[in-house]
Amino acid sequence: MATNPLEARDSVFSDGGAGAAWQRGAASRARSLGPATELMLDLAGLKPGDRMLDIAAGTGDTSLIAARRVGPTGRVLATDLSPSMLEVAEDEARKAGLTNVETRVMDARTLELESDSFDAVISRMGIMLMPEREKALAEILRALKPGARFAAIVWSTAERNLSSLLPQLIGRRHAQLPPPPPGEPGMFALGAPGLLARTLSDAGFRDVSVQAVPAPRTFASADEMMRYMTGSTPILREPLSKLDAAGRAALLAEIEATMRQFEGPDGIIVPGEVLVGVGTK
Repeated sequence: MATNPLEARDSVFSDGGAGAAWQRGAASRARSLGPATELMLDLAGLKPGDRMLDIAAGTGDTSLIAARRVGPTGRVLATDLSPSMLEVAEDEARKAGLTNVETRVMDARTLELESDSFDAVISRMGIMLMPEREKALAEILRALKPGARFAAIVWSTAERNLSSLLPQLIGRRHAQLPPPPPGEPGMFALGAPGLLARTLSDAGFRDVSVQAVPAPRTFASADEMMRYMTGSTPILREPLSKLDAAGRAALLAEIEATMRQFEGPDGIIVPGEVLVGVGTK
């Protein structure tokens, strides 16, 4: 490899560096998740003047898009467990000149919010990662106004998202890590056919529907891909932390060689898929 992306590894998910690390992947997320994000906001029924809640908002990617949709008379509350993530969200809102975005550190399982108070709730790539997911969904349902909608994006199956699956498999093999326990929260925890719809219905939402949307990962070069893998996403955090310098170099070399199978004249394009689900209170 022409670069050494390991230099940024230690700060990727430290308490103080999580927000900055995640923000480095914003452009890649926008390319991959843009169409699904627009669909999620459409399904949520956002309109000017609405008050909207963003669960697991991270660095505010979706919050800022939603803030433009609801306009100056609307409000967006971005919540997350990470203060450093929300600090970035606040900074990005200021840069964008958006004064209708508020951030608040909050656990989705215990939302300190009034019942029946939001016109829409969204969550992009959040609910599949949550422990005690049923508690979070109950809280989301409580916060929604009657007749309002919750829309969410989750990853589809691992086999349909090789940009994550292949590096994870390689990383766990190099670090001799066991596979994650079945049923645990994780990237693909809600990807199985019918599972997201059933989860929303069981939580009390009605008129539930789920759509699969392509979400390819695109990188201009192998260097850009490896910087993303080691500096902007958590998928290799645990394996890299278990290996010495030689082990990390071998892991990354195999990942780069494996992912080059998707390389073409327009860079590295790895097929991917997400699910966009919606339910009404």
